[in-house]
Amino acid sequence: MDYDSKLSRQVRDLPRSGIRDFFELVIGRTDVISLGVGEPDKPTPWPIRDAAIKSLERGQTSYTSNLGLESLRIAISDYVDQLFHVRYDPKTEILVTVGVSEALDIAFRAVLNPGDEVIYHEPCYVSYSPSIKMAYGVPVIVNTREENEFAILAEDIEKVITPKSRVLVLNFPTNPTGGIMPPEELEKVAALAVKHDLLVFTDEIYCELLYDGRTHKSIVEFPGMRERTVLLHGFSKAFAMTGWRLGYACAPAPLREAMMKVHQYCMLCAPIMSQVAGLEALKLGASAYEDMRVSYEERRNLIVARLNAMGLHCFNPGGAFYVFPDIRSTGLTSKEFALGLLESKSVAVVPGTAFGTAGEGFVRCCYATAPDLIAKAMDLMEEFVAEVRARKTTSKTPALANA
Repeated sequence: MDYDSKLSRQVRDLPRSGIRDFFELVIGRTDVISLGVGEPDKPTPWPIRDAAIKSLERGQTSYTSNLGLESLRIAISDYVDQLFHVRYDPKTEILVTVGVSEALDIAFRAVLNPGDEVIYHEPCYVSYSPSIKMAYGVPVIVNTREENEFAILAEDIEKVITPKSRVLVLNFPTNPTGGIMPPEELEKVAALAVKHDLLVFTDEIYCELLYDGRTHKSIVEFPGMRERTVLLHGFSKAFAMTGWRLGYACAPAPLREAMMKVHQYCMLCAPIMSQVAGLEALKLGASAYEDMRVSYEERRNLIVARLNAMGLHCFNPGGAFYVFPDIRSTGLTSKEFALGLLESKSVAVVPGTAFGTAGEGFVRCCYATAPDLIAKAMDLMEEFVAEVRARKTTSKTPALANA
């Protein structure tokens, strides 16, 4: 059987996730210190788990409305208003989804026609380009750079806009870099979206995790943006609810309705026990995650200092829980560095190329793990870097002697 001929070209030609491919090498190994998986090292806070347990004890195991529990949508409306000073109607403008990944997927499918172009920034979360392609869109990459702390520049966006441009995707704070958007640059991007009549999908999944007293501004807050923005958010990162698979989309009613049509046929509704847990999370608000956020900031300070001390330049990210050190001084590619570190020191990081070609020369380290493990991983990485540089120096010696 020629199975290739039986597969959709859209799916057949998609690459596997660079993160998951790499971590196939880690599965089953108990000796590895992982700085790779992007999730909190703490379980979901107890009051949130307890709310879900009690809902099960009450026998709440049914379907909900396609839109999600009304009580949860009301709580989302209040929470988004607190975060971004923009209010959405729980009845017509909010959709509860199975994680932000589903929300992003159905948003693309709701607005794209074959050949429509979607502009997004790299390095970025691994699913953006594949999700665009599965919706028959055309991914258009804008590279971000370390000298700008991986913020996207309006002037770079404008260079790639064409008559086929339909959507701009933003994710700040960003996975994998931790980069954030300066408000003055974000305002320029908003003006550009209005000028060229672009829809904007803004993935706000890390917006609560900010450091150094920084505040976050979403593009939806700027004039003319609410009517053209799909705001995507969820519970996985700040509330340590990765396994609950709960997200939501806020959008003008016509866009929300189009997304709901796709959602009701492919997912029907998010699990009711997850929705009950999410409702409790929003009731708790910052009190559920502030201790974790403070802890992440301390860990960020530790890992950034250690990386720079060993000669791997790393800018100090303003949000999320990742650092993106520059490993080019070792002479290794991102994949060579990650594989060498794993094989020789049992420390797992993710090659920067998993997040796009702009990630070459970098690796992603997640610091949402125990401080003692971070310190140990940094000790081992420092040994590895020293050994690589020593080999590099030794290999050059004969050539220098003959010069």
